[in-house]
Parts: sequence; structure tokens; C-alpha cells
Amino acid sequence: MNFKKTMLAISLSALFIGNALADAGKAYVTSQDGGVTVVDLASMTPTGTIDVKAEGPRGLGVTDDGKFLIVATRENGSVSVIDTATNEVVKQIAVGKNPEFVRVKGNLAFVSYEPSAKGGPPPVPGSDAAKAAEAEEDDDDKEPARIGIIDLVKGKKVREIVGGPETEGIEFSKDGKLLIITNEADNTITVHNIKTGKLIKKIETHNYGDRPRGIKVSPDGKTYIATLEYGNKFMVLNKNFKVLRTVDTGVTPYGVAYDAAGKYIYVATNKSKMLEVYDAKTYAKVKEIPSGNRCWHFSFTPDDKQIMLACGKSDALVLIDAEKLEPIKEVKIEKMPWGVVTYPRAMGSLDTKLK
Repeated sequence: MNFKKTMLAISLSALFIGNALADAGKAYVTSQDGGVTVVDLASMTPTGTIDVKAEGPRGLGVTDDGKFLIVATRENGSVSVIDTATNEVVKQIAVGKNPEFVRVKGNLAFVSYEPSAKGGPPPVPGSDAAKAAEAEEDDDDKEPARIGIIDLVKGKKVREIVGGPETEGIEFSKDGKLLIITNEADNTITVHNIKTGKLIKKIETHNYGDRPRGIKVSPDGKTYIATLEYGNKFMVLNKNFKVLRTVDTGVTPYGVAYDAAGKYIYVATNKSKMLEVYDAKTYAKVKEIPSGNRCWHFSFTPDDKQIMLACGKSDALVLIDAEKLEPIKEVKIEKMPWGVVTYPRAMGSLDTKLK
């Protein structure tokens, strides 16, 4: 009898462990020159590639129920809606020229696009290329970027919010009423009413640093962090969008995120090839973790135990132990990996954990 009880306990334990591994979730990684790689988070191995039916996939987001993946595809000005059960594109929805960043909130997808985009990043401020671009803009006013709002139930873009030129990052306020976006070409952060699209506030970043990129709200909603790529800093703003301070980072900071507890801030520094960790209260640097080449976006795993960086020029997903803050290994992801999100949803530079 004892033997039977022991065997039953072992079987139940094995079943529990098996279910836990099965429920570890998946990561989805876009590659600019390819499709979307699906990574099994239990084994940290790629299990397949999704053909998004268009070139240039970049930003991506997953619906709250995990049933659909929304991917911005640059070359055809659309987003691909992918059924995660079959990994097949079920619909492509036109957005506008050069779509890049995607955030999903409820049944809506918010997608940045650039009607006046000419390709390539803005030139370094003060350079000859920047001066030439400024002269050209004097003759031909640059049309601002927009955030296309897609109703995923209706399967179409229903309205849009006008941002600044070259909109880069998208974030929501804690109460879900405001949309905060970074505009790299005119060095501004703009705050908009989500329902009306009305501009609530504009924050000029030039005096602190140029080319704002990542934008994230703290888990308690009291603070915002924005990276300044050509300032080698991040800005700290309060809930009313008053600039409190700047913090020096490595060279060309891009993606930024808090951990789920709001204890630390994580910043991917492109040219320094580091994931930097900062205390979220004192803003003191805690650790510099070596990463790959051109790591722009990253995500925690749903259990918050690992961090995954999409490193474009390394063709790799770099894995980091979130407790020890040390690299673990690299997972090969070809064709210029750009961004990564997970389901269940997790904290990261492109998404946030659902409560």
C-alpha cells in the first residue's frame, strides 16, 4: 500500500512538473530580414518560423488571451494578424507607411507609422547630414508620424493619433487614459488623450539629450523613464511628466523596462553592448551585463527568471539570469532579430505583464 502511495505521489509530481514545463510559454522574435521565430520557453529552443507574408517585420504584440500575434510589416505598410494556434497569418490590416512599433491593449492595437519616412535613421545632430536634412525640411515641412489604432475585432484601422516626426516608442499611463510617445526626429515626448487623440503635453528633450527612444512607466504608475539615444542618458519624469533628472548610461541606450516589482530599471545600450541595471529608487547603476551586437529590445520570461535580448547583428537571442544578472547562453536567431515578446505576457521593452 505504501509502495502504491509512493508511486502515485511520484506520478502526480511528474505530471505537475510536466504541466509546469508545458505552461512555461513561448517567446516570439521578429527578424527584420526574415519572419517570426517561435521559441519554447521550457527548453529555450526555437520550434519554428512564422512566415508573416511581407518583408521587414519589426514591432510585435500579443493579445491578452494569447490567441493572436500582431506584427508590423514595414514593406507593405500593414500589420499581420497571426493565429498562435496554427502560426498562420489570418489577416493583414493596412496601417500606413513604414509601421514599426506595436502595443496591444484589450481589443486595440496601437501601431506607429511614418507617412514622410524616407528610410534609414535620423542623422547625428550637428553632422553635415543633419544640416542638409534641416535645410530640406525648411523647404518641405515634414509630415508627423501617426499612431494607427486598429480594432482587432473589426479587423481594420478605426482612427489615428498624430504624433511628432519619426515616432519611436509607445507607452500607456497606469490608468490607461493617456498615450505617451517618443518622437526621435524632433526630440520630443508627447502625451495624448487616448480617446480623443488630443495633445496634452509636449516635453522637449534636446537640453537633456537627442533622439528619445524607449519609454516605460513604472509598475506603480508614478514614474516614466525615457532613453535618449544621442544623449547617452535616460530621463526620469514624474506622473505629471515633469522632468526630475537624467541618469548617465552607456553609449546609445535604446530599449528600457522595469522589472515586475519595480525594483530595477533595465537599459539596452547598443554600442556599449551591455544590458545595464539601475536601482529604480536611487538610480545608481547596479550591474553591466555583456550582451551581443545591436541589442535593441528585450523581454523577461513570464516567470521573471530570465531576460532575453534580441541582438540583431549577433543573430542571437541572448539569455540572462535575472537573479544573478549574468549571461547564460545564446540562442541562434537568424536574419537580424529586432524585437521579442512572450505569452504569457511579461515585462520588457515592447510589452508589460498583465495583472
